Amino acid sequence: MIKSFTNKQLKALWETGKSKIDARMHPRILRRLDVLDAATAPEDMNLPGFDFHGLKGHNPTRYTVHVNGPWCITFEFRDGDAYVLDFEQYH
Repeated sequence: MIKSFTNKQLKALWETGKSKIDARMHPRILRRLDVLDAATAPEDMNLPGFDFHGLKGHNPTRYTVHVNGPWCITFEFRDGDAYVLDFEQYH
C-alpha cells in the first residue's frame, strides 16, 4: 500500500486524478501507482515495461520504475508498504 509521497504533484494525481504533470503521462503513472498500491514486496513491481530496479548508493534502498523517457517513479519499500514516492529524472 502507498503510505507517503515526496512529490506533491504525484500525490495530487493519485488522490484526485489531476496534476500539473504532463497529462499524456497520467495513464502510465496511474498504472504504476495502482500496481505499487497492491504490491506486498518490491519485486511485485518487476513487470514488463516497468524497467524495475534498485538504485545504488541509497540507504534505505530505493527502487525505480520508468514512466516515460527519463521520468521515473522512485520509492522505498518497508514492511509491505511503499513510502517516499517521488516523480523524478534521477540520471
